[in-house]
Amino acid sequence: MARVAFLGLGVMGFPMAGHLAAKGHEGTVYNRTLAKAEAWAARHGGRVATTPAAAAEGAEFVMACVGNDDDLRQVCKGAEGAFGGMRKGAVFVDHTTVSAAVTRELSAEARRLGLGFVDAPVSGGQAGAENGQLSIMCGGAEADYARAEPVLAAYARICRRLGESGAGQLAKMMNQICIAGLLQGLAEALRFGEKAGMDGKAVVEVISQGAAGSWQMVNRHATMLEGRFDFGFAVDWMRKDLGICLRTADEIGAPLPVTALVDQFYKDVQAMGGGRWDTSSLIARLRALDPAG
Repeated sequence: MARVAFLGLGVMGFPMAGHLAAKGHEGTVYNRTLAKAEAWAARHGGRVATTPAAAAEGAEFVMACVGNDDDLRQVCKGAEGAFGGMRKGAVFVDHTTVSAAVTRELSAEARRLGLGFVDAPVSGGQAGAENGQLSIMCGGAEADYARAEPVLAAYARICRRLGESGAGQLAKMMNQICIAGLLQGLAEALRFGEKAGMDGKAVVEVISQGAAGSWQMVNRHATMLEGRFDFGFAVDWMRKDLGICLRTADEIGAPLPVTALVDQFYKDVQAMGGGRWDTSSLIARLRALDPAG
């Protein structure tokens, strides 16, 4: 069993850190809101640290799941950042969805300090984190990944190294591009069915078994039809992720016309007050376009 630290105990990090504890890894946690870290420790045991550096002291692996590029820089390199507390040879594993650029920046800094660094964004949402069934997309040196993989197995359904530093983040961008298009298509199909007088749940039972089937269709169609959007990944965070996708696409010359359009549709959902609704709320926008029925 390894000595681990986990930085960031949001809807994903809290259960992920819990799975590490359940597997017997000795853990220390840090969260900007101390009460959340104390609640985690009360449930799972382990220690609470008041800074990332203190959490990282003595750890073989330091996992992070925070908000964005700036948050990640702060927990790594800030005045009390984790890099300052890590011993040489320890591996930093970043589960945050951030830009490939900041990943490469921090990976280079980690190497300079004698640390390993693996970018390892996840897919599977809150349910995947709670059930320990996340897809983990990794980038970094082969040796760093090989050391981290057995620890990541605590909450992975599948875990793969896809290339050098930044490859995990690029794979996560591809994931989000797919999800955006799938959800808009599903929202349009379900709204079409409503207008046509069809039983959406009955139709999905049939078409989900054919070529149209997807995880989003199986797991989100019922709540979309019921107008419940308190599941999964928030619109505000999806827009953050799609912004990363679109900026990267501009840099590499990859056209993303559908992604750009769906990003604007999510902007409309935010304007409706749905920033904290989950990403399946695209159907609410379509209903708002035709409030008569």
